[in-house]
Amino acid sequence: MRTRSEFICLWFLLFLFIGCEGSQDRIRPSAGRGSRELLSVDFKQDKTLRYKFVSKRKINVNFGSNPGKNEDVVQTISETMQLVFEYTPLEVDSLGLANIQAVCESAEVKRTSSSRAKRQKDAVEALKGKSFKLQVSPSGLLADKSRLRQVILELGEQAFSVGKRRIKNPDMIFDFIATQWFLWDSISSIKSPSKGVAVGDSWNSRLLIPLPIPMRAEREVIYNLDEVRRTKTGRLAVIKSSYSASDSVEGDWPMPYGGRFQMRGMFGFFRGYKILGLSGEGTELFNIDAGVLEQARQKYQVDIDAVIPFGLGQSKDEEPQPNITITQEIITQLLNKEVLLQP
Repeated sequence: MRTRSEFICLWFLLFLFIGCEGSQDRIRPSAGRGSRELLSVDFKQDKTLRYKFVSKRKINVNFGSNPGKNEDVVQTISETMQLVFEYTPLEVDSLGLANIQAVCESAEVKRTSSSRAKRQKDAVEALKGKSFKLQVSPSGLLADKSRLRQVILELGEQAFSVGKRRIKNPDMIFDFIATQWFLWDSISSIKSPSKGVAVGDSWNSRLLIPLPIPMRAEREVIYNLDEVRRTKTGRLAVIKSSYSASDSVEGDWPMPYGGRFQMRGMFGFFRGYKILGLSGEGTELFNIDAGVLEQARQKYQVDIDAVIPFGLGQSKDEEPQPNITITQEIITQLLNKEVLLQP
């Protein structure tokens, strides 16, 4: 077994070797606020971690006032994705780089709509029984995500109806990406992980905005180490986060599908999507002593403008401009916390 000091030294060398990804160049340290905590992802050989992921959103599409009536025309859609994954370390090398086998134990999507549209099977449900390998560094970086990319592309193919025309059904693939690609983002986005962070420190990152429309969009994130709690399973870093809209996309996360296609449902008629604003916050509990994420919850609202293009029965000056409001919540929960008590 490696001592904690040996692990820190090895982990620092690994970080220099792998390098930083994404938005790891921005951190605001607060001097004199207590001891600094090393936040590292520490997989232990053959100890499986089971996580439940829930992503749910409510979509309100406001088409504007109804002629002859003193009320707006609003259509509501609700979507919920629930996944259970097992992560088993197949090998953990001397530098702490872990080869992980991820297996989807269950995958379920529920969708309701005020339009009473026929329910199509969601592509994400094809995840059940699928597995892929990941390489995860102690700093939380996905050192090898090639197989995850391949699974995402395979799901993208599942999102299309069989036929001559390429028609894409509603899917929650972006929600799957958000839960896996960014699982350890709060740790991997720390600029100088070997120095640790103190209560009061904050640092920046970017996260994917999973949307019901096929567009690449990100949100700005500010993480803050709010407090450190002592529990029977170890010390918990309470990491708060706040979100705002980003005007660009910097991440290398994949697009599940490409080429030309028609979207099924009302989103197939909209064009010119524009994010007007986004706000929200989150909290996660990271076990410092075990090096394991125990729980995370993100919640935010995003407002989007769209256009129903000219040529659908109205003049160009009368093109409807529906407003889309999405309330989103993403929850991550460690199911087998008892593994944290095992030596």
